[in-house]
Amino acid sequence: MEWLMVLIFIVGYVAIAFEHGIKINKAASALITGVLCWTVYILSESDKDLVSSHLSEHLSTISGILFFLLGAMVIVELIDAHDGFDIVTQRIRTTDKRQLLWISCLITFFLSAILDNLTTTIVMVSLMRKIVADRDDRLLLVGMIVIAANAGGAWSPLGDVTTTMLWIGGQITALNIVKTLILPSIICILVPLLILSPKMKGKVKTPNKEENNLMESSAFERNSVFGLGIGALLFVPIFKTVTHLPPYMGMLLGLGAMWVLTELIHSKKDEIERGPRSVNHALRKIDTPSILFFLGILVAVTSLESVGTLHHLAEWLDHTIGNVTTIGVLIGFLSAIVDNVPLVAAAQGMYDLQTYPPDSFFWELIAYCAGTGGSTLIIGSAAGVAAMGMENIHFFWYLKRISFLAAVGYLAGVAVYVAQHALFS
Repeated sequence: MEWLMVLIFIVGYVAIAFEHGIKINKAASALITGVLCWTVYILSESDKDLVSSHLSEHLSTISGILFFLLGAMVIVELIDAHDGFDIVTQRIRTTDKRQLLWISCLITFFLSAILDNLTTTIVMVSLMRKIVADRDDRLLLVGMIVIAANAGGAWSPLGDVTTTMLWIGGQITALNIVKTLILPSIICILVPLLILSPKMKGKVKTPNKEENNLMESSAFERNSVFGLGIGALLFVPIFKTVTHLPPYMGMLLGLGAMWVLTELIHSKKDEIERGPRSVNHALRKIDTPSILFFLGILVAVTSLESVGTLHHLAEWLDHTIGNVTTIGVLIGFLSAIVDNVPLVAAAQGMYDLQTYPPDSFFWELIAYCAGTGGSTLIIGSAAGVAAMGMENIHFFWYLKRISFLAAVGYLAGVAVYVAQHALFS
């Protein structure tokens, strides 16, 4: 039964990778894969209620991620509809490709640590649409933004879901993880930037403003929606810290506030004028297939977690390899294939705090590797999945143009962390 589920997952993964070759949307492949894995699982078990309870437990976590993604997408779409990103794009005056590469990646890196890598990617991809008209140039920048977002999220307890898991689980502490991982994370994005910079020559073509905005928003509308939207995104980690409620609750609160604001702003306008700037329009405009794709992937991965496949894999790594540095590096690369959340959860289940105390070498390495290793494939992180959906990035385009850069940066960060630990521990 377990091997059949693994086979289904592999076939589904191949279908996702060859989406454009077989001409089947990746969301369809992901949904079918997820449902079939759970179907095989429940049909092979005598205790159907137990399997159903496992599914319900996982859906609780999955729905939180999806609601978070939905809320963030709608908020970003509302800011975009009110020309809010013009506040930022007007200040990014350069059209030089090399300068734009560095500016966008540095903004992404630090913003990701404040917000999270998923929300930051959504915001930055929307900004790139405002700044770069040529699709080839934009995709290259978006690919680097994925690396920067994952690198920025790894050193912050709120920047990546796996770092947050380790923080909540007591494996790491907030101040220490910032202190120990900020340098490796900087190296993780700095190395790809240095490799790619010499190839970035010339100027980018900016979009024609008249083509994108037939009806411009007033300064008050633009500033108020942008201010509340960014404030709502920044408020999410604060809300989580204060209330201990899941992050999606803070995101939904922010969306509700945005909804009220936009309704009040446009209350005296007719339906034609207010329609494109309403929440209803934003909900229709967001990329629903990418949300369904994310749902299918998570459902499939949780089925493998429920039958113990991922736990067995972690145990095999422990017994076969033994070296914790090598295990951490492999977990990072594995997180590019399967979701990093269950991999980190499996590691938390395998090793207790007596074996590896809080803020030990192993937990810090896992935080870095699980957070940044997923950049090596487009579907290896929430940031990559969001970018893939928003810009319709081909799996093999990313593999050809970005994966090598991400892998080199990832390994360089590991080397810096190991050297740093050896020198200062």
